[in-house]
Amino acid sequence: MKTLKKVLFWTLVAFAMIQFIPIDRVNKPVDTAVNFVDTKKTPEKIKVLIKGACYDCHSNETVYPKYAYFAPISWSVKSHINEGREHLNFSAWGTYNKELKESMLSKSIQTIQNKTMPMPGYIVYHKEANLSDAERTLLIQYFEAMLKSKTY
Repeated sequence: MKTLKKVLFWTLVAFAMIQFIPIDRVNKPVDTAVNFVDTKKTPEKIKVLIKGACYDCHSNETVYPKYAYFAPISWSVKSHINEGREHLNFSAWGTYNKELKESMLSKSIQTIQNKTMPMPGYIVYHKEANLSDAERTLLIQYFEAMLKSKTY
């Protein structure tokens, strides 16, 4: 029993100490001249869907939830955001070349169809990101129309 108390004590001490390891939660300013929903003049319904389901991880407009302020969860959240922005950052859309935009739109369509995005774990805590089949279809049609018309 004494050993269990020591383990518990040191576990709590370690948990308290890791809270002092900061992560950067500062978003870069959003330039509307290159931001996807602004440059594409995205229809309001589509804009709401993209912002609700994609922008937290795929833009510079991340809203960090309360649980993202506690290590080690904060580290995982920040890692997912960094990875998401590496694959697609809607806030930097206007800086991408034609081929990259085509690729990102195609991959977005594929991940929406396969229901791999938004991530299932994200949906649990963010109900607005839990897209219905009809909402997924709207996003897919919007992205497909952009690809077809080459208006990206």
